[in-house]
Amino acid sequence: MDTSVSRPELLLVADAVAREKMIERDEVLEAMEQAIQKAGRAKYGHEKDIRATIDKKTGDVRLSRWTEAVETVENEETQIPIHIARKFQPDIQLGQHLIDPLPPIDFGRIAAQTAKQVIVQRVREYERKKQYDEFKDRIGEIINGVVKRTEYGNMMVELGRAEALLRRDELIPRESFRNGDRVRAYIYDVREEPRGPQIFLSRTHPAFLAKLFAQEVPEIYDGIIEIKAVARDPGSRAKMAVVSRDQSIDPVGACVGMRGSRVQAVVQELQGEKIDIIPWSSQHATFVVNALAPAEVTKVVMDEEAGRVEVVVPDEQLSLAIGRRGQNVRLASQLTRWDIDILTEAEESERRQEEYRRRTGLFVEALDVDDVIAGLLVTEGFNTIEELAYVAPEELAEIEGFDESVADELIRRGQAFLNRRDDELTEKRVALGVTDDVASIEVLTPAMLVALGEKGVKTLDDLADLASDELVEIVGTTMDEGTANEVIMAARAHWFAGEDAAGTEPATDAAEAAAGADKLDEEVSHA
Repeated sequence: MDTSVSRPELLLVADAVAREKMIERDEVLEAMEQAIQKAGRAKYGHEKDIRATIDKKTGDVRLSRWTEAVETVENEETQIPIHIARKFQPDIQLGQHLIDPLPPIDFGRIAAQTAKQVIVQRVREYERKKQYDEFKDRIGEIINGVVKRTEYGNMMVELGRAEALLRRDELIPRESFRNGDRVRAYIYDVREEPRGPQIFLSRTHPAFLAKLFAQEVPEIYDGIIEIKAVARDPGSRAKMAVVSRDQSIDPVGACVGMRGSRVQAVVQELQGEKIDIIPWSSQHATFVVNALAPAEVTKVVMDEEAGRVEVVVPDEQLSLAIGRRGQNVRLASQLTRWDIDILTEAEESERRQEEYRRRTGLFVEALDVDDVIAGLLVTEGFNTIEELAYVAPEELAEIEGFDESVADELIRRGQAFLNRRDDELTEKRVALGVTDDVASIEVLTPAMLVALGEKGVKTLDDLADLASDELVEIVGTTMDEGTANEVIMAARAHWFAGEDAAGTEPATDAAEAAAGADKLDEEVSHA
């Protein structure tokens, strides 16, 4: 008995929906199959495995019940013992299904309504998936849309067959759009969410400014000029660093354009946002100076480890360098990715004098010399007693006014001061309870040992339990992480070493400790 029913009109409906929604015809037919399948389960039982198929050529609809052949039945609605299934289909195997054709369904009003809802829902899901696939690879593009509606200051922008969200905080301050207005924005994110793909737009993103210039300046679009960095205070001011791959082309001039035509087109789109276009430089100091334009810079001191740079400007240039509410230095810091401290020449001079007085006082106190000799040492570049105590006598004797006897005496006094200081630190270390085993590690100075004792690190086990960054934090940045690792491994040496039958001494070398650790790891892995 043929249990199929021919419904060629289903194919016509599927074709119409596919054209209207711009999705695949097979996806519409799959949605119809699921709708008929749901109606079949409503009639024959929701627990049963009811499946529907639509012939893609004739429109024939077939409904059937699928029952799995199993050894032990756990669900009587969807499973059947293998020995019973073989009475109906002798060659059936475990895991295969017994397929029983069912008579076609006569759709009532409620069943038809349910089927329609299923089809609509599935078509909407396919439509959303298509939108996501279309826009997921368009992150980083500028797109034009029409404001469809506004909800609590957030705008829904129509992009053809899709909608995007332009949040209020992604709008340039003081700009407003009404329904029906055209808007140009930057796609900065596309996410697939339960209610459909969410396309997020922005007009404040730094890349929006860069993309606008790429549209206005052919040299940027062609890759001759590269935008290296952008920093924005949306609606107020921006800084953009550019570099040319062709030495014959001025990158700043190309971005400005004839009589400022190119930059003005971008400024107009950004509601009058002032844009400083500066030349990028691989030299960090030069780049920082360029970024602080229009302020003039007289001196730059960089601390690469801390990522900070001190900039000295003339007294009258201070307000220009800082900018209104710190805007200029803030944008320059964002652009260069350096923390910028600005000093006037007067402040820098005062600080330099204070540093000179501090160092001079150190030498006067430690070496028991007068201000003239201490001042000569500081002027010649000596910053610490250690530098003086271990310098070659002939090098010190070259200083004007010094001779070999003076040099020898200064070095002797420097070394004597260091010895007295080390003795005091050793007494303090012992009072803190830091063991001699810890003190025997050569890398650790008396000052470092006192710092460890003050933090409760008193034994080899205490030291061995530290991580390298913890040790550096305790003793100060005079120790790098590589040295810290060596110290910790030396402290761990007694964990891995032991006396053998011949009475060998425990290993104390860091390399032997590392070998012991590797052996221990190997034994554990074998176990």
